[in-house]
Amino acid sequence: MSINTLEFCEKLTGELDKLFVQGPVTGFFTDNVLRSKFVGAKTVLLPEMELSGLGDYDRDTGFIKGTVTVSNQPYTLRMDRARSFQLDREDEDETGIANLAGQVLGEFVRTRVVPEVDAYCLSKLAGLAVTKGHTVSGTPATEAFKMFNEACAAVQNEVGFDEPLVCFVNPTVWAAIQNSPELSRHISVTEFKKGDVYYEVKSINGIPLFPVADNRMKSAYVFNDGATITKDENGEIIHDETAGGFAPAENAQSIGLLILPKKAASLVKKTERVRTFDPSQNQAADAYKFDYRTYYDLIVKNSAADSVYAYVY
Repeated sequence: MSINTLEFCEKLTGELDKLFVQGPVTGFFTDNVLRSKFVGAKTVLLPEMELSGLGDYDRDTGFIKGTVTVSNQPYTLRMDRARSFQLDREDEDETGIANLAGQVLGEFVRTRVVPEVDAYCLSKLAGLAVTKGHTVSGTPATEAFKMFNEACAAVQNEVGFDEPLVCFVNPTVWAAIQNSPELSRHISVTEFKKGDVYYEVKSINGIPLFPVADNRMKSAYVFNDGATITKDENGEIIHDETAGGFAPAENAQSIGLLILPKKAASLVKKTERVRTFDPSQNQAADAYKFDYRTYYDLIVKNSAADSVYAYVY
């Protein structure tokens, strides 16, 4: 049975794209990509706008002319990631190879792609905050209330008090927030939209809280290329990237708290169509072959670069 059809590829790609948006805790940043335009394979244009401020009105000459500058800034997507999978012809069960392929690739996106997207996006945001010197300090166990308020106040001082904010926390700070008498009594449940789906999330003073697993809340990561094996002079393996995936860098710090405007970042993705080859087309094995590839990056516009605050330790 051949499944190398356009209909199957489009359906599978569509389902995996939904998982890409709805799976990561950072997936809602894709909602901020409104007027993006790809030019070439990995470069995207995002609009930036600059406006003149107010001037005095002159009763003789009238209005003073201002300027509006709208420019499309180019950004190159840095994460070009891919994997190829094979399913032996004999692995097909009564559900059919198409369902089996969907299960395999769906599990791959849920357990491998989604955690990597979160780790990359959150580390990039924290790195921006650290570079800008936009950090808060303290001891979460006893100062969670102070740290949360300090970070929120700093962001609101930059963007105003009407701009919706979001907050990511690692397990340590999440536990401290729940154990803090000052903060815990302010925790409520609110609706939050990610893609086309509404979720119920906990919030403090209307700011959604997103607890994130510790392995996705580091300041720096190594993203394995999936192929490199490094050996010493004796032929012993000292570094093996064949498993792919990601891992915290040696100098990585933990991200305890990350607060920013919901619209500050854009998760731009360009997922190539999943390619399928049946055993008659696969020259390497008597197996179905599936190629998955995605380009993505998290982009923070220049106008929002000063609105990200973090606690790292």
